[in-house]
Amino acid sequence: MSVNVSQKTLTAADIRLRKGGEPLVCLTAYTTPIAKLVDAHCDVALVGDSVGMVLHGLPSTLSVTLDMMILHGKAVVRGLSHALCVVDLPFGTYEESPEQAFRNAARILAETGAAAVKLEGGVHMATTIDFLVRRGVPVMGHIGLTPQSVNTLGGYKVQGRDADAERVLADARAVSEAGVFAVVLEKIPQSLANLITSTVACPTIGIGAGPNCDGQILVVDDMLGLFADFRPKFVKRYANLAAQAEKAVSAYAEEVRNRQFPSQEHSFGERV
Repeated sequence: MSVNVSQKTLTAADIRLRKGGEPLVCLTAYTTPIAKLVDAHCDVALVGDSVGMVLHGLPSTLSVTLDMMILHGKAVVRGLSHALCVVDLPFGTYEESPEQAFRNAARILAETGAAAVKLEGGVHMATTIDFLVRRGVPVMGHIGLTPQSVNTLGGYKVQGRDADAERVLADARAVSEAGVFAVVLEKIPQSLANLITSTVACPTIGIGAGPNCDGQILVVDDMLGLFADFRPKFVKRYANLAAQAEKAVSAYAEEVRNRQFPSQEHSFGERV
């Protein structure tokens, strides 16, 4: 496993310059301890609105609020010294108008110390992306499967198959031309991801988009095996921490009930 030698804090411009170079390593993070772990090995730490499902038990990302994202954004920034921190704009905070998007993006950057925001959408969001970028807000795009649009997409289905490929390709071109410094490609065919990566000027970051994107991202709780409610096909589990944690909690409970814990080792005597 590679470890970043330089502790320079990466910027959105640095990430953009990685197009076609060493693959970008990206993970989500929602807390300070996880941010510290991610920071040692990753280029981007995304405070994703997936926090609603992973940490708050929500059925989708649609109920995530701006205040939730700011709370977790602050926690993550406190744990980073190298990786670029990107915070998701949650559903309902940017779609109404470019002005609404700027107000909420500016609040995120000011209150968390993060360096960039991410928003979902393609052609229809290009004007908003351009508006933000021109006003000093670095934007990461997100096309393909966009979870905030799950109700209109009819579920968490693969996007861009067959005739639908032209729509996703148009989305990629639109957000790239609008000025995103990188774009997430979620759950699209590998061949389409390859075409997009070779077409757009900004780096592509895949999640269920094959191995040839300019970088990869996963939800950290998925790849660590902490979130076990379901596992998408594109997730590789590098650990099974939920099972290990359950075993530890079970052992603790048994020792407490049997009065094995705390032992003298973990107790205090009278002062001598």
